[in-house]
Amino acid sequence: MEHADIYKQMPVLHTSRLTLRPLKSSDATDIFAYCSDREMTRYTIWETHQTIADTEAFLNGTFAQYERGEVSPWGMVEKQSGQIIGTVGFISWDTVNDRAELGYALSRSCWGKGYMSEAVQELVKFGFERMELVRIEARCHPNNIGSERVMQKSGMQFEGILRKHIRAKGRYEDVKMYAIINADKLDMASLK
Repeated sequence: MEHADIYKQMPVLHTSRLTLRPLKSSDATDIFAYCSDREMTRYTIWETHQTIADTEAFLNGTFAQYERGEVSPWGMVEKQSGQIIGTVGFISWDTVNDRAELGYALSRSCWGKGYMSEAVQELVKFGFERMELVRIEARCHPNNIGSERVMQKSGMQFEGILRKHIRAKGRYEDVKMYAIINADKLDMASLK
Protein backbone atom coordinates (compact mmCIF):
# COMPACT_ATOMS: atom_id res chain seq x y z
CA MET A 1 0.00 0.00 0.00
CA GLU A 2 1.24 3.50 -0.81
CA HIS A 3 1.04 6.53 1.48
CA ALA A 4 -0.99 8.53 -1.02
CA ASP A 5 -3.61 5.76 -1.23
CA ILE A 6 -4.80 6.88 2.20
CA TYR A 7 -3.29 10.26 2.93
CA LYS A 8 -4.02 12.14 -0.29
CA GLN A 9 -7.63 12.32 0.93
CA MET A 10 -7.34 11.88 4.70
CA PRO A 11 -10.48 10.31 6.07
CA VAL A 12 -12.40 11.85 8.94
CA LEU A 13 -12.53 9.50 11.92
CA HIS A 14 -14.95 9.53 14.85
CA THR A 15 -14.79 8.35 18.43
CA SER A 16 -17.39 8.82 21.12
CA ARG A 17 -16.12 12.30 22.09
CA LEU A 18 -13.82 13.30 19.23
CA THR A 19 -13.78 14.00 15.52
CA LEU A 20 -10.35 13.42 13.97
CA ARG A 21 -10.05 15.49 10.80
CA PRO A 22 -7.44 17.21 8.63
CA LEU A 23 -6.23 20.51 10.07
CA LYS A 24 -7.34 23.87 8.61
CA SER A 25 -5.88 27.38 8.69
CA SER A 26 -8.68 28.43 11.02
CA ASP A 27 -7.32 26.01 13.67
CA ALA A 28 -4.27 28.20 14.30
CA THR A 29 -5.64 29.95 17.40
CA ASP A 30 -6.66 26.70 19.13
CA ILE A 31 -3.34 25.04 18.30
CA PHE A 32 -1.29 28.05 19.44
CA ALA A 33 -3.15 28.01 22.77
CA TYR A 34 -1.65 24.65 23.71
CA CYS A 35 1.59 24.67 21.69
CA SER A 36 2.64 27.89 23.44
CA ASP A 37 2.28 26.21 26.87
CA ARG A 38 5.78 25.36 28.17
CA GLU A 39 4.44 22.65 30.45
CA MET A 40 2.67 20.92 27.55
CA THR A 41 5.81 21.06 25.40
CA ARG A 42 8.21 19.96 28.15
CA TYR A 43 8.78 16.54 26.53
CA THR A 44 8.19 17.35 22.87
CA ILE A 45 11.02 17.27 20.35
CA TRP A 46 9.81 20.61 18.94
CA GLU A 47 10.14 24.01 20.57
CA THR A 48 7.35 25.81 22.38
CA HIS A 49 5.52 28.12 19.95
CA GLN A 50 6.47 31.70 20.73
CA THR A 51 4.11 33.44 18.30
CA ILE A 52 1.14 32.55 16.13
CA ALA A 53 3.61 32.59 13.21
CA ASP A 54 5.21 29.44 14.68
CA THR A 55 1.82 27.74 14.62
CA GLU A 56 1.14 28.94 11.09
CA ALA A 57 4.50 27.51 9.99
CA PHE A 58 3.53 24.15 11.54
CA LEU A 59 0.19 24.27 9.71
CA ASN A 60 1.83 25.17 6.39
CA GLY A 61 4.18 22.21 6.77
CA THR A 62 1.21 19.98 7.53
CA PHE A 63 -0.71 21.26 4.50
CA ALA A 64 2.31 20.42 2.32
CA GLN A 65 2.29 16.87 3.74
CA TYR A 66 -1.43 16.60 2.92
CA GLU A 67 -0.76 17.79 -0.63
CA ARG A 68 2.00 15.21 -1.13
CA GLY A 69 -0.11 12.40 0.36
CA GLU A 70 2.33 11.81 3.23
CA VAL A 71 1.55 10.65 6.75
CA SER A 72 0.39 13.69 8.64
CA PRO A 73 -1.55 14.65 11.74
CA TRP A 74 -5.27 14.74 12.31
CA GLY A 75 -6.73 17.56 14.37
CA MET A 76 -8.57 16.31 17.45
CA VAL A 77 -11.87 18.18 17.68
CA GLU A 78 -13.74 17.82 20.93
CA LYS A 79 -17.32 17.28 19.78
CA GLN A 80 -18.88 19.10 22.73
CA SER A 81 -16.91 22.36 22.34
CA GLY A 82 -15.97 22.17 18.65
CA GLN A 83 -12.39 23.14 19.58
CA ILE A 84 -9.13 21.58 18.44
CA ILE A 85 -7.62 20.12 21.61
CA GLY A 86 -4.65 18.30 20.09
CA THR A 87 -3.16 16.43 17.17
CA VAL A 88 -2.60 12.74 16.61
CA GLY A 89 -1.17 10.83 13.70
CA PHE A 90 1.52 8.66 12.26
CA ILE A 91 4.86 10.45 12.02
CA SER A 92 6.52 7.78 9.91
CA TRP A 93 5.38 4.82 7.81
CA ASP A 94 7.78 2.13 6.60
CA THR A 95 5.83 0.39 3.83
CA VAL A 96 8.62 -2.15 3.21
CA ASN A 97 8.35 -3.48 6.76
CA ASP A 98 4.67 -2.57 7.34
CA ARG A 99 5.31 -0.55 10.48
CA ALA A 100 4.52 3.00 11.54
CA GLU A 101 5.16 5.29 14.49
CA LEU A 102 2.51 7.35 16.25
CA GLY A 103 2.95 10.86 17.62
CA TYR A 104 0.56 13.11 19.48
CA ALA A 105 0.11 16.34 21.44
CA LEU A 106 -2.75 17.37 23.71
CA SER A 107 -3.80 20.59 25.38
CA ARG A 108 -2.90 20.51 29.07
CA SER A 109 -6.49 21.46 29.94
CA CYS A 110 -7.51 18.04 28.58
CA TRP A 111 -4.88 15.89 30.32
CA GLY A 112 -6.15 13.02 32.44
CA LYS A 113 -9.57 12.85 30.74
CA GLY A 114 -8.86 9.93 28.39
CA TYR A 115 -9.06 11.94 25.16
CA MET A 116 -5.64 10.91 23.87
CA SER A 117 -6.16 7.24 24.72
CA GLU A 118 -9.44 7.40 22.82
CA ALA A 119 -7.75 8.96 19.79
CA VAL A 120 -4.74 6.63 19.80
CA GLN A 121 -6.95 3.55 20.06
CA GLU A 122 -8.79 4.74 16.96
CA LEU A 123 -5.49 5.28 15.13
CA VAL A 124 -4.21 1.82 16.14
CA LYS A 125 -7.38 0.33 14.68
CA PHE A 126 -6.98 2.48 11.56
CA GLY A 127 -3.34 1.45 11.19
CA PHE A 128 -4.06 -2.25 11.34
CA GLU A 129 -7.24 -2.20 9.27
CA ARG A 130 -6.66 0.53 6.65
CA MET A 131 -2.86 0.80 6.45
CA GLU A 132 -2.40 -2.98 6.80
CA LEU A 133 0.38 -2.51 9.37
CA VAL A 134 2.04 -5.35 11.23
CA ARG A 135 3.63 -3.13 13.90
CA ILE A 136 2.70 0.22 15.44
CA GLU A 137 5.15 1.89 17.77
CA ALA A 138 5.45 5.02 19.85
CA ARG A 139 8.17 6.59 21.95
CA CYS A 140 8.22 8.93 24.91
CA HIS A 141 10.66 10.63 27.25
CA PRO A 142 11.30 8.38 30.29
CA ASN A 143 9.66 10.95 32.60
CA ASN A 144 6.55 11.47 30.45
CA ILE A 145 4.22 9.29 32.51
CA GLY A 146 1.07 10.61 30.82
CA SER A 147 2.26 9.62 27.35
CA GLU A 148 3.39 6.25 28.65
CA ARG A 149 -0.08 5.60 30.10
CA VAL A 150 -1.65 6.41 26.71
CA MET A 151 0.53 3.76 25.09
CA GLN A 152 -0.31 1.19 27.76
CA LYS A 153 -4.06 1.88 27.52
CA SER A 154 -3.81 1.42 23.75
CA GLY A 155 -2.51 -2.13 24.14
CA MET A 156 1.14 -1.33 23.49
CA GLN A 157 3.87 -3.21 25.33
CA PHE A 158 7.06 -1.72 26.73
CA GLU A 159 10.04 -2.91 24.69
CA GLY A 160 12.90 -1.04 26.34
CA ILE A 161 14.81 2.19 26.62
CA LEU A 162 16.67 3.47 23.59
CA ARG A 163 19.63 5.35 25.02
CA LYS A 164 20.42 8.79 23.58
CA HIS A 165 18.04 7.98 20.72
CA ILE A 166 16.95 11.49 19.78
CA ARG A 167 18.29 15.00 19.86
CA ALA A 168 15.60 17.26 21.24
CA LYS A 169 16.03 20.93 22.05
CA GLY A 170 19.81 20.66 21.84
CA ARG A 171 20.19 17.57 24.06
CA TYR A 172 20.47 13.86 23.37
CA GLU A 173 17.64 12.08 25.16
CA ASP A 174 16.75 8.52 26.06
CA VAL A 175 13.29 7.34 25.03
CA LYS A 176 10.99 4.53 26.11
CA MET A 177 9.82 2.37 23.20
CA TYR A 178 6.35 0.85 23.14
CA ALA A 179 4.74 -1.18 20.37
CA ILE A 180 1.74 -3.29 19.48
CA ILE A 181 1.89 -6.08 16.91
CA ASN A 182 -1.16 -6.85 14.77
CA ALA A 183 -0.89 -10.62 15.36
CA ASP A 184 -0.78 -10.09 19.15
CA LYS A 185 -3.11 -7.11 19.47
CA LEU A 186 -5.79 -6.97 22.07
CA ASP A 187 -9.40 -7.02 20.98
CA MET A 188 -9.81 -3.30 20.37
CA ALA A 189 -13.36 -3.40 21.73
CA SER A 190 -11.96 -4.42 25.10
CA LEU A 191 -9.89 -1.21 25.27
CA LYS A 192 -12.89 1.07 25.24
